[in-house]
Amino acid sequence: MSYMRIAKTVSITLPPALLVEAQQIAQRENRTMSELFREALRRYISGKPPVDLQKWQELLDYGRAKGRELGITSEADVERLSDQYRASKRA
Repeated sequence: MSYMRIAKTVSITLPPALLVEAQQIAQRENRTMSELFREALRRYISGKPPVDLQKWQELLDYGRAKGRELGITSEADVERLSDQYRASKRA
């Protein structure tokens, strides 16, 4: 049984700095360059803004650190603190 390849290979040219940045992103996200560029093209076509994963990670890290400071260990803790905050605003 013979399988026909449905994907096509294309070549693109990139400035060296952009190539290095793309390679770093692909490595950091454990993706191939093909996966990275397919996702970027899909997002471009759909009009979705690009996701800045580094900033997203910084926000997650910040949230986790604040959670530890407040002693949050579960969703129940988040609910409790939200309820306390809302009650303080009503008072």
